[in-house]
Amino acid sequence: MKLFVAAVALLVALAHAAPQGQPDAKIVSQNSDINPDGSFNYAFETDNGIKVEDQGTIKLVKVPKTDETGRSLGEEEIPVAVQTGSFQYTAPDGQVYTVRYIADENGFQPQADHLPVAPTP
Repeated sequence: MKLFVAAVALLVALAHAAPQGQPDAKIVSQNSDINPDGSFNYAFETDNGIKVEDQGTIKLVKVPKTDETGRSLGEEEIPVAVQTGSFQYTAPDGQVYTVRYIADENGFQPQADHLPVAPTP
């Protein structure tokens, strides 16, 4: 009986956690290409206005090389994944937002008119 009550409680919790009033979006176009060298690109668009484009490559970046004591041993090259792309969506208020980005050895760097910009020193 305890198991039945727990199962019903879980189902009720899941039903309340599910998005309400949002229709399922259908994919209206998509493409992707994955290459043996690790590079790739993909894009898709849904019938509710979501658009995504992304490209990725691997590049070699020089970084400081140190031994276990922290002593400098020069530089070494390491592979780093680099992704560039954009996504677009319509907010609940009807405004269309577009975010462009690059993600590389410097982290995720989004750019968009609606994002705040850090003050320059």
